Amino acid sequence: MPSSSPEKVRKNWLRFTRSPLFDIGQFLLLLALIFLFFSRSVEELGYHWQWYQIPRYLYVWDETGFIAGPLLLGLGVTLKISAVSLLLASSIGMVTALLRLSNSLPGRVLARVYLEVSRNTPLLIQLFFIYFVMGPILGLDRFWAAVLSLSLFEGAYASEIFRSGIVSVEKGQWEASHSLGLSFKQAYRFVVLPQAVRRILPPLANQAISLIKDSALVSTIAVYDLTMEAQALISETFLTFELWFTVALMYLVITVSISFLVSHLEKRMAVM
Repeated sequence: MPSSSPEKVRKNWLRFTRSPLFDIGQFLLLLALIFLFFSRSVEELGYHWQWYQIPRYLYVWDETGFIAGPLLLGLGVTLKISAVSLLLASSIGMVTALLRLSNSLPGRVLARVYLEVSRNTPLLIQLFFIYFVMGPILGLDRFWAAVLSLSLFEGAYASEIFRSGIVSVEKGQWEASHSLGLSFKQAYRFVVLPQAVRRILPPLANQAISLIKDSALVSTIAVYDLTMEAQALISETFLTFELWFTVALMYLVITVSISFLVSHLEKRMAVM
């Protein structure tokens, strides 16, 4: 029918604009425009691009095989810090959310103080405090000081995500759990949390992406992550724009991969 064709086109267009590919396309277009702008600006300054030098800072092939370059080694440190921090931040966020929802007054007060301090002070200040003040007392090296700082900072935001997801579960689910003879802990474990996870997955993925980007700050305490390796290379080679654009692309690949993974998990969980 003639009237159904425009409607079908409109639905297909809406489906496309809501897909991750449309967002990625927009971002890549913006990145290309920014790159073009900087290219023209740098040309006015007489800057000569030397992209041919970048691959050797990523990897090297010799008679022994593949050897990771400084940027890939730094990326490995970034991923390691981000993965450990994400696990700890999720655990801290879950415990804090449960404390806020509990009937324990000391627990609610403790959770509230932690949230206010973590969310209302800059991550950089927390990083310096944990490394320079708490680090010598607790025997923390640079790596674990960075992990603890990121975990506490991101855990405060993750706790609100967990709490919102738990609160969003209908009261009827609690009543049904109790009517089946489930205890409070069993209701949380088997009924409430499985439903809450489906709702908190997208915002939690965004928080994971934020954590990965925030991990660049650990370079301020001389952790040789991706950002620190880039800074060291720039001071040696003066390939400022080439290296920073490469680092930005590496971060983009990581965050986009996480977005695709979460989108796939959402679809899988929707049909379960």
